[in-house]
Amino acid sequence: MTALAAGIMALVGVAGVLATLFALPGLWLIVAAGAAVDLWRPDTYALSTLLIAAGLAVLAEVLELVAAGAGAKQAGGGKRAAVGAIAGAIVGAILGTPILPIVGTILGGAVGAGVGAVLLEGTKPGRSWADLGRVGRGAATGRLLATLIKAGFAVAVAVLLTVAAVV
Repeated sequence: MTALAAGIMALVGVAGVLATLFALPGLWLIVAAGAAVDLWRPDTYALSTLLIAAGLAVLAEVLELVAAGAGAKQAGGGKRAAVGAIAGAIVGAILGTPILPIVGTILGGAVGAGVGAVLLEGTKPGRSWADLGRVGRGAATGRLLATLIKAGFAVAVAVLLTVAAVV
């Protein structure tokens, strides 16, 4: 039964990482599967292991949420650029997914973050096109890094829960 629990976690882990790349809650799928396995086999995980997995998922969500806005702000944008980057990333990821799964989601989110930051930052008087381009690139880069970082967190949580199911 231990091998079955680890196998389930490994399969859910792969599915969760792929879902994370699609901008879906794959990381939470992995955490929920770990909790379900522990309900099925109560001796599978220590409570601290599940809390660490959930804590990593929360941290990844926070990082993803603020990364595009932080990238825009670091490039000289203001609060408008940060809000535009976050909204644009969501819209871009949704629109990019049907065009080219996974890659379209990632690139759509990055392009959307850049466009959203430029659109809202462009409403501020006195912003040059060079300024707006820099802000848009910062937002797009932040979003792209956020997606990759969150996928890395999903891999880490999947490995943690798969290995812990065996140990």
